[in-house]
Amino acid sequence: MPMRLAAALLSLLAAPVSAPAPTPVPTPTPVPGEVVCTVDDPRAIELSGLVATPDGYVSVIDSQFDTDTVRIVYLDRSCAVTRTRGYPTPARDPEDVALDPQGRLWVADIGDNFTAQTRRSTIALWLVPADGDPVIHRMTYPDGPHDAEALLFAGDGTPIVVTKELSGVASLYAPTEPLQPRTAAGVPLAKVGEFRPTRPSPAPSLFDALAGIGATVVTGAATSPDRTRIALRTYTAAYEWDVADGDVVKAITTGTPRVTPLPDETQGESIAYSPDGADFLTVSDNSGPTPLLRYHPTVPPSPTAPAGGAAALVREGLPTVWFAALAAGGGLVLVGAGVLALRRRRVSRP
Repeated sequence: MPMRLAAALLSLLAAPVSAPAPTPVPTPTPVPGEVVCTVDDPRAIELSGLVATPDGYVSVIDSQFDTDTVRIVYLDRSCAVTRTRGYPTPARDPEDVALDPQGRLWVADIGDNFTAQTRRSTIALWLVPADGDPVIHRMTYPDGPHDAEALLFAGDGTPIVVTKELSGVASLYAPTEPLQPRTAAGVPLAKVGEFRPTRPSPAPSLFDALAGIGATVVTGAATSPDRTRIALRTYTAAYEWDVADGDVVKAITTGTPRVTPLPDETQGESIAYSPDGADFLTVSDNSGPTPLLRYHPTVPPSPTAPAGGAAALVREGLPTVWFAALAAGGGLVLVGAGVLALRRRRVSRP
């Protein structure tokens, strides 16, 4: 498997991408995030996905060797764990968490990394009630398995899954009919759009080219409290759009995003808006202790602002983010003697 993935990575670097290049957008100088608090509890390791509430934060632990440790984690405003919740059956790979327009909490069990022994035939969203067990709602892709780590909701409550692709072209999928609880087959999804984060070009070296993959894979999503803005993040930056009439897909596929660099995050796989909507909040998928960081979103450029590009942010903070970026599933890639070897912590999931 490591050699096959290595070959795939190298071929992706050489092969052209069919999707059109994004419109260049001004990118400010990266500013390190402000530490809000630090998560330091063995019950809250390797967090992926984040929602901020007036009382604290909600996140999820993604796939682990021990499925009993894959839980929903509730934190207070000082990042102390107040409680955790499990699933009625083992979750496979939860990667994001989001609130729908009704304020209901959903966990996106949509991860499907390349080291799994078998790719999953369905993905799932878990509806998390205030009391009682989370309820599974399965979905199926129309074109085979995808790895994904980002979930958004349109204004009408339609979930939008954004995939994590080594090609750098993320796909947006939406269910073709209302979700159904506890279905084995799953509701069919349809592809409704694409998003391509900015890739640096040309890559000055193989090392930089591989590191650049981290700038082009989508690892999380967020919706502002008033639902007028959305954000998708990669390992190195957040892309933010204004949303009109709740049309999330139109915003992503036709709008020009504002780019906020997220430097020095070793494995950033989550993003949320602060409760007042003024800032981005992030936490990395680490074993801990893990700081929860605050970033000020980039403001819209003035009409006279010079044209720029997002490529420069890839080089910022490169030593601390390149290894997380390369695996595109949360693992470690080592380059040496012409051989790329992959170690992935996740194992096959039920």
